[in-house]
Amino acid sequence: MSYQAYKTASSRTEDPRQTEYRLLGEVTRGLMEVRDAPKSEIRKRVAALDRNRRVWSAFAADCASSHNSLPDSLRAGIISLSIFVSKETSSAMRGETDVETLIDINRTIMQGLAPS
Repeated sequence: MSYQAYKTASSRTEDPRQTEYRLLGEVTRGLMEVRDAPKSEIRKRVAALDRNRRVWSAFAADCASSHNSLPDSLRAGIISLSIFVSKETSSAMRGETDVETLIDINRTIMQGLAPS
């Protein structure tokens, strides 16, 4: 019960940048866990990669919306980055690459979202 109350209060006081930062932190942590996990944990790996891809797809969809108030160049950059993340994720799911690039991208974006 108290957890739900905290969750409700948190969602009321958190601004979009904080929400995006927290969400990227969660998916990045998941990617770091599968990076360090045995290759035999395929389900865990695919779940973490898929969640990261879905987050980036949501960012791209938001940036494609006419209601998004970010500058056009930033919106375009985020959409391009989302496309790259999707391709890199597919490659990582096939075992052709590791997840380090995805972790680095998320961390870089998190630095930009972090409060000064």
